[in-house]
Amino acid sequence: MTRPATALPAALALILLAPLAGCAGRESGSTGSGGTKPPATARPATAHPDDADPTGTPSASPVAPADRPTRPSGTALPTLRPPKEPTDTRPTGVITARVTRGGDGPCYGMVTLDGIEYAVYGPGLGVLTEGQLLTLRVTAHTVRMDCGPGTPVAASRP
Repeated sequence: MTRPATALPAALALILLAPLAGCAGRESGSTGSGGTKPPATARPATAHPDDADPTGTPSASPVAPADRPTRPSGTALPTLRPPKEPTDTRPTGVITARVTRGGDGPCYGMVTLDGIEYAVYGPGLGVLTEGQLLTLRVTAHTVRMDCGPGTPVAASRP
C-alpha cells in the first residue's frame, strides 16, 4: 500500500503536463531548437471577455482621419513657384494714424490705430504735433530719404 503515495505526485505531473504536450507542434513556424514561434499576428490575451474587440480588428486603424485628406500614392507633390507680384508691397490707400514724431517736416513718425509704425515723408503736410490724429493718403516711398523707423511711405492729405 505504499505505492499509491508515490503514484499521486506522478499522476498530478501527468495531468498538468498533458495539455502542454498536446499543443506542441500546432504552430507552423519552428525556431529550429524544438520550440515553437508565436504567429506574427497573435493578439495579446485580454484580462476579461468583455474587453475583447467583437469585430476582431485591431484598435489602431491605418485609415487617415476624415478631416485629413490623403494623397494618392502615384501623384507628385505640387511645385512651388515664385509669386508673380511682390509679396512685400508697401501700403497704398488711406490710413488713420497718430503722430509719434512731429515737427515742420518733411519727415514724420506715425502709428496707425492697428499698431503699424510708418516713417512718413510728407513735404506738404505742414507742422504736425505729437499725439495728433490724422487721416492721410499714403503711397510707396520713392524719394531716397531716411525718415526714421517704420515702413517708409509718402503721404498727402486726402
